[in-house]
Amino acid sequence: MGPAFVAGVAYLDPGNVASNMTAGAQYGYLLVWVVVLGNLMAWLIQYLSAKLGIVAGRSLPDVLGRRIRNRWSRRAYWVQAELVAMATDIAEVIGGAVALNLLFGIPLLWGGLITGAVSIVLLILQSRCGPRPFEFVIVGLLVIIAVGFTAGVVVAPPDITSAISGLEPRFADSNSVLLATSILGATIMPHAIYAHSSLSRDRFVSQRRDQDGGFSTWTARGAAGSRREIDDTEPLPGTSTSIPANVLLRATRWDVSAAMVIAGAVNLCIMLLAAATLPGVAGTDSLEGAHAALGVALGPIIATLFAVGLLASGLASTAVGAYAGAEIMSGLLHIRVPLVLRRIVTLAPAIAILWLGFDPTQSLVLSQVVLSFGIPFALIPLVALTANSALLGPWRNHWLTTAAGIVASVLLIALNGVLLWLVFTGV
Repeated sequence: MGPAFVAGVAYLDPGNVASNMTAGAQYGYLLVWVVVLGNLMAWLIQYLSAKLGIVAGRSLPDVLGRRIRNRWSRRAYWVQAELVAMATDIAEVIGGAVALNLLFGIPLLWGGLITGAVSIVLLILQSRCGPRPFEFVIVGLLVIIAVGFTAGVVVAPPDITSAISGLEPRFADSNSVLLATSILGATIMPHAIYAHSSLSRDRFVSQRRDQDGGFSTWTARGAAGSRREIDDTEPLPGTSTSIPANVLLRATRWDVSAAMVIAGAVNLCIMLLAAATLPGVAGTDSLEGAHAALGVALGPIIATLFAVGLLASGLASTAVGAYAGAEIMSGLLHIRVPLVLRRIVTLAPAIAILWLGFDPTQSLVLSQVVLSFGIPFALIPLVALTANSALLGPWRNHWLTTAAGIVASVLLIALNGVLLWLVFTGV
């Protein structure tokens, strides 16, 4: 276990914090169901991503980079994926900068540079020491995030009856629809899908597959080229473990389940905290305002823990986002750019926003809109590839899994479309 916890950090980034705090403060327990629904869909999506990395032995960008034969189509796909990675960086770097400002009074620009520098250090750790030390550091930050964002709920417990009533799907007005789609947009993020397949591959796969990224290396071909079905109680050839395939994939389901339960519980606690202590309080639509309101309502200790959780969220999520960005470039363009240079390029938009003095929270919200554009390009290929018997063989999706993936994809794409329409029409 471990890869899902790293990918799960993407579900606890500053964008999630801002969306959930705003929803709880403005609408109380109304949108609890959205957090729960988003988490259920996230479980399925992240498991499919992990399975692709383990069984195919390649990340999602790598598989697509080998299957998109047209050079310009592949480059166009890379451009949108790279823009998604940059938008992710904007939210995460800004979140880290705001947290450093709240805790130590560091100017936002310097806070952004510090957050970016820490992410470079974590990436160097991953590239030089392997996936395990990187996982330990990210999981450590995940613990800090969980403590920072749930402490307030312990001090000021929400009304259980009202929280349960929030499980009934409903909206109050067009703004509640906008917030609901923002929550889902901040929850299911394309870079988490790209990253999880790569994290699972790095942990379990010891050698590359065939040049097509296909199933032929680990199937036995007869004289006429027929394939022999492989017993899923055998280890997956090419993996760095002797664990049988069915056990490995079962453990991966537990890994994803544990990570999504933690991520979902923390996101829910953020909304419940705002609903219980900040209903109708002005200014809670910004991270700084939410921090100040928590200080007034629950005292400086809870407010400080919230800021510490926000800092850990920014540091951990920007490292995972940078990891995903490096895999996107490598898999789709088949080139590797020096780590520090690539990180500087992707950090540039976030640093520019802080340098020019744009409103941090507004910039963070707009970055979530950009992420919405990337959802279909990650989800649709993921569901299609994990249902492909030529790629995954006996470990391809059951038809029910594929159906669930299609439903989740259609729902998420439709809701993100609603988000974009509401934002651009000003409804």
